[in-house]
Amino acid sequence: MATERNPNTDTNRDPITGAPGAHPVGTGLGAAAGGAAAGAAVGTVAGPVGTAVGAAVGAVAGGLVGKGVAEAIDPTAEAAYWEANYASRPYVAPGTDYAVYAPAYRYGWESRARFADRSWNEVSPELAADWPTLAGKSGLSWDRAEPAVRDAWHRPDRTPPV
Repeated sequence: MATERNPNTDTNRDPITGAPGAHPVGTGLGAAAGGAAAGAAVGTVAGPVGTAVGAAVGAVAGGLVGKGVAEAIDPTAEAAYWEANYASRPYVAPGTDYAVYAPAYRYGWESRARFADRSWNEVSPELAADWPTLAGKSGLSWDRAEPAVRDAWHRPDRTPPV
């Protein structure tokens, strides 16, 4: 039985501000990546104190970048989109059930939020290496899953914000 999304309760509210559309995973991942990068850059110039300051400033900036990309990706909307459209993709064999490709699509949009500051070409080898443990019951090898993962990764670039 499918459950319908209730716009009054499924707003993913920010626990601090109460604003709808909070994405703590994307924000946290962005903060960690941004903090590490900024801390390392400043630390090489200003020493240990510079590293601490750089990490704090970088965490804020990285958090905002991660939140922006994560907010652009609504997992419920992505799942609905791919379930409705997967059969039209050139890499999907006719008659293949959506459940076969669902893990690949999910991996693509989740990875995009996770690696918001990196390009597909940079992360693709890492995604390929991790796919066997994340493939679930799809049964797809990376060669067959990769087009779907890439499709879901790039969809936010093609989807205008609402």
